[in-house]
Amino acid sequence: MRLPTRHLLSAAVASTLLTGCFSGTSAEGDGDGSRIRLAMMQPPRSGLSPLSDDAFKLSRWSTAETLVKLDEDGDARPALATKWRQSGRTWTFDIRGGVTFHDGTKLDAEAVVRSLTRAATASPKPRILDGVDLRAAEAHGDTVTVTTADEDPLVPQRLSSPQLSILAAKAYRGKTVNPVGAGTGPFELVSVDGTSAATLDRYDAYWGGRAKSPGIDVRFVPDGTARAAALRSGEADIVEAVPVSQAALLDQDLITEVPMPRTNTLYLNTAKGPFKDASLRAAAREAVDAESIVNGVYEGRADVAEGLLGPALPWAAGLRRPVTRTKATRPSGETITIGTFTDRTELPEVAAALQQQLQKAGFKVKLEVREYANIESDALAGAFDAFILSRATVLDSGDPAAYLYSDFASDGSFNISQLADPAVDRALKKAGATGTGTARRKAVVAAEAAVLTTDAAVPMLHERVIQGDAAGVTGAAHDPRERELVTADTYVK
Repeated sequence: MRLPTRHLLSAAVASTLLTGCFSGTSAEGDGDGSRIRLAMMQPPRSGLSPLSDDAFKLSRWSTAETLVKLDEDGDARPALATKWRQSGRTWTFDIRGGVTFHDGTKLDAEAVVRSLTRAATASPKPRILDGVDLRAAEAHGDTVTVTTADEDPLVPQRLSSPQLSILAAKAYRGKTVNPVGAGTGPFELVSVDGTSAATLDRYDAYWGGRAKSPGIDVRFVPDGTARAAALRSGEADIVEAVPVSQAALLDQDLITEVPMPRTNTLYLNTAKGPFKDASLRAAAREAVDAESIVNGVYEGRADVAEGLLGPALPWAAGLRRPVTRTKATRPSGETITIGTFTDRTELPEVAAALQQQLQKAGFKVKLEVREYANIESDALAGAFDAFILSRATVLDSGDPAAYLYSDFASDGSFNISQLADPAVDRALKKAGATGTGTARRKAVVAAEAAVLTTDAAVPMLHERVIQGDAAGVTGAAHDPRERELVTADTYVK
């Protein structure tokens, strides 16, 4: 097969980009295999604080754990809590016995309340608690009560979010939360080298049984070509988020393609600039040719979006109904600035394709592309007319209502579109208050429709993650929710 020129050019510079990412070889341990060399896409944004999106790194490394975990269907299952029960606005959780933190201290009700209280009173709050007034208290013995201002059927699912990980008291001694040596998982985080690397060792006293690997050596490699090269050269054992452009260069037996609840969306600024005008937002929507982006940028390894919720949530398509939108106005040369980031290799290419499509429609388009850590604050502050984001839609609670609230509620913490629409707020609150099951799913789809009616967001495509596992890797997780990667059962032969 003849490869496109851009693939060959990327491969040619890979060795240069890879320099310094990994050094030496995987050291043998005293377990079933070698230490796991892991190439991660995004460096820490907040010093690995669990109150930020860095929490998902701690979860993927199996170092920090939560009271509850989710099964494949998104239902709550025991983790650090063994069971729970609801009484109105209050849920009572029984805390697992025989669990110790990595510093040797005991997991108890006091530790759980400390962690949950720190998260609930943080500013800003963890995304999973958007719109939720949550209070934790010791009950009796090893039980904890969690009470919300309004009756919340999703409390167990919320407590599965890695942003609500339970850490030892030592983690909370400073102004920021420091997870080093403070988790309960099979691997102990022993050191962090800024945004370059992290080291984890097996925690032999883990309550769930001894891990099969002696440890994990993490390198943060934002450049996708370098990550793929690390797998190809044997310098990494597990590589997350292999770029589509690199997939054809790899041994197909080493990559796994996983449909994800992740949507590539064009967020439009509804508060100021040209897209304050709903008819111009409609014009932008009509100008977007998502199919050409899927075929040209993602080489067919993605699905054209019909809504914000994709094929990873198959029930959404069956409940979705046509949406009534504002009629488009022909643009007359309005200048717009689109922001996006380099951490996901395809996004700059998506931005370039959108620039051409929107210019053809009559807009003048400028692009601003940076690393995510350097652009997130500007995006959240509404500094751009539009922003391209690859967004996980069930990242936190396993339920899309939390994502929809975070991104589109008037007081949502991730409201890049600056949307403040009473009808959307009502639909989002109804979805959040509806009990689990079919009724909740219908309310979620109705909330999605309310958002789409505003054209505050133009869903373009649903991604599939490509993960690379070296031939000797056994038991690596392929998790659509991006919560697991290396588990206690993962090792390198």
